[in-house]
Amino acid sequence: MATAVAKPPRPPRRRPSGAARRTPYLLIAPAVLLMLGFIAYPMLSVLYYSLQDHNVTKPWRNGFAGLGNFRRILFDDPLFWQSLLFSVKWVAAEVGLQLALGLVLALIVNQTFVGRGLARALVFSPWAVSGVLTTTIWMLLYNPATGISRYLADAGIGAYGTSVLSDPDTVFPAAVLAELWRGVPFFAILILADLQSIPNELYEAASVDGAGRFRRFLHITLPHLRDAIVLSTLLRGVWEFNNVDLLYTLTGGGPAGSTTTLPLYVANTGIDGHDFGYASALTTVAFVILLFCSIVYLRLSKFGGDRT
Repeated sequence: MATAVAKPPRPPRRRPSGAARRTPYLLIAPAVLLMLGFIAYPMLSVLYYSLQDHNVTKPWRNGFAGLGNFRRILFDDPLFWQSLLFSVKWVAAEVGLQLALGLVLALIVNQTFVGRGLARALVFSPWAVSGVLTTTIWMLLYNPATGISRYLADAGIGAYGTSVLSDPDTVFPAAVLAELWRGVPFFAILILADLQSIPNELYEAASVDGAGRFRRFLHITLPHLRDAIVLSTLLRGVWEFNNVDLLYTLTGGGPAGSTTTLPLYVANTGIDGHDFGYASALTTVAFVILLFCSIVYLRLSKFGGDRT
């Protein structure tokens, strides 16, 4: 009868010394301090000033305001609601169109054809252009004397001297088109990167089973792109909501405030109006709106969850 071999006793676990326990915290301390300095401190400063009356042109009125700025925003400021509604309209139009066009471009440049590298470079190049430079390009295109409208007038379309940026009926689509030129490559880049990770075997098996191009796109491509689409739309939605540079330099929020987003209203209130207390309150409200919408969007979209 075989006898069981006794296992050697497990050596006692040695507790790390005090210096060893402190080492990980010391290593991450520089990053934590930088985050506190560049993220936490500005956020706390905005929250502090949102509870103050702080206007550098009227120092005699400065002091603690409590929730007065927020009551003014919600009940006594029609410009807040006007800018918020335009921000929602702006984000919905931009993100929806950028996603659709970016998906189409990504599907095109994912194919194999002569000159694909050059085509990808041309598609992605607008993303490297700054917002102010993008505005300069489109202001030249929209110039009534030297831009597109002059050539359209030569062709009998429209009248000479008309500016699409000064007409309330055309300024919104003109601004949307300018931002589309810059924003579509962002979606194309992210979606193309995810497209290239889809195994070709899935498409081959679907083709053998008789699935056409549309069914392969619907049942293979789209489910695989779900997380990329959710993440890109969320990021782009936040960026477009906070868009200031293009609209500020292209339209200045006009005509008659018709293209003023909430962040642009904050900038005008703080920089032009010097009312930093009220601008901080507007910023706090915008932050809460974005945080709430982001959480709800991620929960509804089940980002990172099971694909089945």
